[in-house]
Formats: sequence, structure tokens, C-alpha cells
Amino acid sequence: MAIEHIFDSASSVMTVISFATFCGILLWTFVLKGNKDFETQAALPFADDNEDNTGESGHG
Repeated sequence: MAIEHIFDSASSVMTVISFATFCGILLWTFVLKGNKDFETQAALPFADDNEDNTGESGHG
């Protein structure tokens, strides 16, 4: 009976630790990291493909 109580307590502690870790990752990603990185990465699909080329499109 005592071992079951220990495992139940350990399970509860691990749940709390896992949730705290998840919240920490969210905090670090969205609050501390800032929006500048996200804005830069969001603009990548619209970046010009010909920045390194000398005016040639490279298609065809």
C-alpha cells in the first residue's frame, strides 16, 4: 500500500514538472525571443530568389 502512494506522488510530481517545463518553453519562445526573428522568418518565402544572380532569372 505504501509503494502505491509513493508512485502516485511521483506521478503527480512529474506531471507538475512537465507542465512547468512546457510553460517555460512557451515563455522563452514567444515572450523572451521577440517577434523580430519570427517576422524575418515569415518574410523568407517572399524574398527575391535572384539576389546572388546577375539579373538572370535562372528559369528555363
